[in-house]
Amino acid sequence: ARCKLHQAIRAPVITSYLWHHMRQLVTVLSHTLSTPLHLSRAAPVHSARRIASALVPISPALRSRLSFTARSSGTMVAQEAATGALAGLEPAQVWRWFGELAEIPRPSRHESRVVDWLKDFASQRSLEIKGDSYGNQVIYRPGSGGGEGAPTIVLQGHIDMVTEKNASSSHDFMNDPIRLQRHGDWLKADGTTLGADNGLGVAASLAILDLPADAALPPIEALFTVEEEIGLKGAFALDGSLLKGRIMLNLDTEEAGQIYIGCAGGGDSEILLPVEMESAPTGAVELQVTVDGLKGGHSGVNIHECRGNANQLLTRSLRALLGTVEGARVASMQGGDKRNALAREASAVVLVPSEGVQAAQQAVADQLANFKQEYGLFEGGLSVRAERVDGAPGGGPSQVLTASAVDRLLGVLAALPHGVVKMSHAVEGLVETSNNLASIKPVPEDKTYSIVLTTRSSITPALQAQRDRIAAVAKLGGGKCIQNDFYPGWAPNPESKVVKLAEEVFTELLPDKPQLLAIHAGLECGIIGERIPGIDMVSYGPTITGAHSPDEQVQISTVEPFWKCTKEILHRLAAAKA
Repeated sequence: ARCKLHQAIRAPVITSYLWHHMRQLVTVLSHTLSTPLHLSRAAPVHSARRIASALVPISPALRSRLSFTARSSGTMVAQEAATGALAGLEPAQVWRWFGELAEIPRPSRHESRVVDWLKDFASQRSLEIKGDSYGNQVIYRPGSGGGEGAPTIVLQGHIDMVTEKNASSSHDFMNDPIRLQRHGDWLKADGTTLGADNGLGVAASLAILDLPADAALPPIEALFTVEEEIGLKGAFALDGSLLKGRIMLNLDTEEAGQIYIGCAGGGDSEILLPVEMESAPTGAVELQVTVDGLKGGHSGVNIHECRGNANQLLTRSLRALLGTVEGARVASMQGGDKRNALAREASAVVLVPSEGVQAAQQAVADQLANFKQEYGLFEGGLSVRAERVDGAPGGGPSQVLTASAVDRLLGVLAALPHGVVKMSHAVEGLVETSNNLASIKPVPEDKTYSIVLTTRSSITPALQAQRDRIAAVAKLGGGKCIQNDFYPGWAPNPESKVVKLAEEVFTELLPDKPQLLAIHAGLECGIIGERIPGIDMVSYGPTITGAHSPDEQVQISTVEPFWKCTKEILHRLAAAKA
């Protein structure tokens, strides 16, 4: 309760989400302190004083900070700043909901607070909301303004976000709100992913649901899926009976003014490689080999740019070091994090004889020079270094990988595929098949290393061929390969009615004619298309760059055209007859 109150106190505006938790707080305090408390938006100052008095036995410091004032509308505000990252941005209704969503921690598998927020949103507007057993939610708005008899339209986005941060960031994705920063025409976060993927799609759906009761809209089913970022799991588990609509606007692509009509399928592979450990050599010097400063990014959208992969570069650095310094031993290594993000950082702990420290550091420096030749023009921040770890005598690792174990581990990592495998012969410029060497981490309790890869392809046989290739490398290295069911792609249909409508609206409202594109990334459209046969779909969104990395940012000026196109598409669909 104190944590939630503290979050509310720090927030510039007491939004509906925080108001919801303030009500929960009052219930907890009333029960815990055996003191009847009442929270009223009609009398916020009086309510705040009562809560402050009740908090005396809990925290005088929090009580002293609890200073609320009231707006004429009855909304409570806490020392609202005159300016902010979202102040004055248009469309205000979209940015409002994005701002509220940014306050809510929402890692994949932990979307329950967003679900509570959505339920509160629907309840306040007397809109029906239903969920399935997996946590996906649908909010229903009836047709209005002449659209009562129009076909039902599904608006779709996912409520989870990728949680990546810079090594220097202390951000806690389970508890902290995203700290928004505005840089000219771009909005980003402070050292973390922004959550514009897919927060702006969610915000646009809520803004549509929140339009006046007489707005010309068809019946709306706003579908909010969970766990998209960890394998489209919410879409896989979707209860299709929640949806009656057979036309869907997916608001989850990241290139303004373009219309997406197809996407790649994909699937993950996890290699579990057994390793043997032995006692660390005595008198050795501990070095930490670190690769960082890479751009990272989305493992589908950015894969064609051939960005550096920290796992690959660490593997090459360690092989060079071990080949140079006799007696050097690897204690541990790890790198990358999310399955759908390019690995930006990786590190290893290495023990070397004292006389070999300089040679080890030089071997790593030589590798950095090599990497600069390969990636320097694009990866300007790339750093690879071997730094001495000074600690108490005997305080270093007590065990190291055996020579044969590290040879197998580095051999498997060197052999695994990463990057573009093939470009499409059917669609110019489209990556057809790729792999991402996503993460490496030790699993000490099982005496194994976990290596995760993501494979994408718009051609199912090519997708399976790559997964077979990964499994073969695992087998050669003495490991086990676990592969989930791959998700289907979304086959393009340029003759789709909703695609043609979107193309017509974009052409009329935007300065440039849109392209019809397919994306080398997983959209939920392919899976939803399987769950709801015959559904007609299109996907679009504002411009977002650096998705799945702390460089994620959204171009502010592209959000309003995105919003206007969405409203106009729905306005025209409202005029159709079911």
